[in-house]
Amino acid sequence: MSSGINKISIIGLGLIGASVALGLKKRGFAERISAFDTSSESLEIGLSRSIIDDKASSISQCVEGSSLILLAVPVRSISGSLAQLKDVTAVITDVGSVKSPVLKAGEEIFGEVPANLVPGHPIAGSEQHGVEAADPSLFENHKVILTPAATTDKGAISLVEEMWQCLGARVIQMSARHHDSVFAQTSHLPHLLAYALVDTLSVQGDSLEIFEYAAGGFRDFSRIAASDPVMWRDIFDANGEQVLNILDKYVDELSEIRALIADGRMEELEELFKRAKVARDHFASISGQAVKERD
Repeated sequence: MSSGINKISIIGLGLIGASVALGLKKRGFAERISAFDTSSESLEIGLSRSIIDDKASSISQCVEGSSLILLAVPVRSISGSLAQLKDVTAVITDVGSVKSPVLKAGEEIFGEVPANLVPGHPIAGSEQHGVEAADPSLFENHKVILTPAATTDKGAISLVEEMWQCLGARVIQMSARHHDSVFAQTSHLPHLLAYALVDTLSVQGDSLEIFEYAAGGFRDFSRIAASDPVMWRDIFDANGEQVLNILDKYVDELSEIRALIADGRMEELEELFKRAKVARDHFASISGQAVKERD
């Protein structure tokens, strides 16, 4: 699938950046894919495995002559990367999981959100990481959310949409603030709870026995506590307001559940469980997710 693009630049050659590069190469989306990463080893691996066509020693060298620039860097690094792109006219997009700070950084750096900036968030990933885990099919049948500003150039949006569609993704648009609220509830809070649960149990005196007898439900819920702590620290830092909003509601719900148990109000507790089950079953039916009972 040729898009007529001469060159795409990818800043950050980790799992996401490398998977985009490899997927686009295999599909012939651009004539050349250049990459920059602070790790020279990652760049060498990318070259040796034909994930990229050439490596750059700086961001400015990497983006020279590009039509499209993908910032596949951690959330905390997006602002610094944008600051080095003040003079480029190429379309710029990113893969960060919090979007409002990207638009804010664009406004602070450029004076206003630049028309060529199209914030994006692919809802795909893997427990593996690094360029070695590059997967050209990583985004197939997954959603990618774009959060352009009202002033974003329509042609820039179309180009970013075309790139993700080439990789087999379904592209959706929403506002940055709505995105951050949705993912605070559906992704950020669950990760926080998983970390908290595992940390709580790990400091118990019988923690080894607890983990030894943990069954499928615990393994499923706690799996995401194995995620990169630094990455999630940065996500909570960037989306703290939205996370605190939903966390306060969850704390209230836990307090209510505790009161029901302490007071022996089991019928009310059962009704709460029923409401949650109905909601979960409905979600599963509309999203095509099967619900498996365990424990």
